Amino acid sequence: MYNIKNSKELAKLINYTNLNNMISENEMKEFLKKAKELNFNSVVVSPTYVPLAKEELKGTDIKIGSVVGFPLGFEDCDSKVSEANSLIEKGADEIEVVLNLSYLKDEKYDLLENEIRELKKAVGDRLLKVIIETKALEDYEKANAAKVAENGGADYVKTSTGFMTPNHIYENVNDINIIQKYAPKIKIEIYGGVNNYKLANQILTAGSDLISSNEGYEIVNRYKELRENTQVKPKPITLSKD
Repeated sequence: MYNIKNSKELAKLINYTNLNNMISENEMKEFLKKAKELNFNSVVVSPTYVPLAKEELKGTDIKIGSVVGFPLGFEDCDSKVSEANSLIEKGADEIEVVLNLSYLKDEKYDLLENEIRELKKAVGDRLLKVIIETKALEDYEKANAAKVAENGGADYVKTSTGFMTPNHIYENVNDINIIQKYAPKIKIEIYGGVNNYKLANQILTAGSDLISSNEGYEIVNRYKELRENTQVKPKPITLSKD
């Protein structure tokens, strides 16, 4: 199993996510307060709330991620680049772009690579993550999507927008295996269906570099309860029969 030493290390492997399109500002503030409490690797919020996240997380090392072409990915390249530039101006540290699945289905790999390359140019030294929506793809399409992302210069492949039925653990492991085989240099982030520590541990053990989860706060708090906030006093024993 993945060797997680404590809850702080676990939180740094989780991108705490809230892309609810009907969340109020007060609810978002509460979400960001929880993120700050446990010091996650990053938060992922809608473009609307990037400035608020920047303000609320000031003085922390929590990165701010947001989305481009979300959730369908069918905007043209120029529109996506414009969205990315706008997010960077607002304070985003990580950009997550949804792959154009129509281009993927038609095997227009050159167009996909060019789009990712242009986005990486706009993003610069910030992280660029390509969401490939594995639930909608055949295995050979996942392999090609991962190769396109790697060839285009993306930093991560992310497996889901969260808008489809979450993958089962075995599907997630299959996706990790495919990405590692066909795009060995790119990092992997699993999103969808990871709502407890056991699943998080399995995903990390399988080879994912990060987990994105709406349940990040619950995952880490439950881990703390089990591993750090439980006092177990061993019974006294003797080392002889007498």
